[in-house]
Amino acid sequence: MILSGLTPMTVKEVLQSLVDDNMVDCERIGTSNYYWAFPSKALHTRKHKLEELQKQVSDAKHRKVSLEKTVEKAKVGREGTKERSSLLKQLQSLREERTKLQAELEKYRECDPDIIKEMRKNKFTLLYKLHTDSVNFH
Repeated sequence: MILSGLTPMTVKEVLQSLVDDNMVDCERIGTSNYYWAFPSKALHTRKHKLEELQKQVSDAKHRKVSLEKTVEKAKVGREGTKERSSLLKQLQSLREERTKLQAELEKYRECDPDIIKEMRKNKFTLLYKLHTDSVNFH
């Protein structure tokens, strides 16, 4: 008895969806496809997934404890004293000064004797290549 509201294609699509989700098993026997599902398989699948998730939670808790210990170890010696804050300010100002000096050094890079020497060498190499490439043999 076929219900008037369901088409065979819809049933096929639903069955294929269930097979893809591993909720229903399918086996081809001869020219027919047989579908079945055991309640115990679904229970086993859920138990396996639950165990997997519990293991992930346990691993995450261990990692959290480990990270908290690492943070506590890192905090030792970093108490907010006046000496430490003044040293941090000094470090920041030295970093800023270093950045400024590097920028200034970069401005004068063109006048560096080593760079000029390298540029001349490249210039002669390019001229040599230019002249050797433009020679035509007839």
